[in-house]
Amino acid sequence: MNNLKNKFDLKGKVAIVTGASKGIGESMAEIFAEAGAKVIVSSRKQDAVDEVAHSFKAKGYEATGIACHVGEMSQLKNLVEKTIEIYGGVDILVNNAATNPVFGPVLNTDESAFDKIMQVNVKAPFELAKLCYPSMKSRGGGSIINISSIGGLSPEPLLGIYSVSKSSVIMLTKVLAKEWGIDNIRANVVCPGLIQTKFSEALWKNEEMLQKSVKHLPISRIGQPDDLAGVALFLASEAAAYVTGSVYTVDGGYTV
Repeated sequence: MNNLKNKFDLKGKVAIVTGASKGIGESMAEIFAEAGAKVIVSSRKQDAVDEVAHSFKAKGYEATGIACHVGEMSQLKNLVEKTIEIYGGVDILVNNAATNPVFGPVLNTDESAFDKIMQVNVKAPFELAKLCYPSMKSRGGGSIINISSIGGLSPEPLLGIYSVSKSSVIMLTKVLAKEWGIDNIRANVVCPGLIQTKFSEALWKNEEMLQKSVKHLPISRIGQPDDLAGVALFLASEAAAYVTGSVYTVDGGYTV
């Protein structure tokens, strides 16, 4: 049996993390880099990903920033092609980038908002996983970590279509796990609860809504991006070699 530290060692691995210029994505990218992986920090703006990559390099880690709008197929292709050009392949993919242009009742969600949510939150992870598949297969396997939400397990108030998209991400993950396990490619999904990020600030900046949410948490505090990092490291590493198709809630006990 390998020692415990080796189980979580990512040396020689290459990871792509989308939505990694801040918040959950940045925390996951940093823990991968700290564990020895070569990390592609990706988000929409080049200056933002360069800033994060430079901060990692200052700590002695290996990282490169590649801008990518996940809603654009050509940019997804460019992301994977550049990653392979720079680091030789892909072993770990975290589909973290997401959008939610509507905060309100389903009746207030028009067709364009619906299409944007599904394009970014569902189609992009689907397409990016397919683009990474050949490299992962040729390298003997890989780990896909899709970031869903507790809204994908039960509808979140005022986040109706976002919840629909995140439910789809859970099923997409299970489909990939079922079909790609033969190639030693694992797919798992993480469902965060209320995490203090810019993406969720409409919820936690409202003091009344925040207190109402925290009141129902067994761990009586709002989550932080770093609370997701350890789970991501486990799923990316050999410690989770026999784990696929699984759904992990990181929500302070909200769904209990």
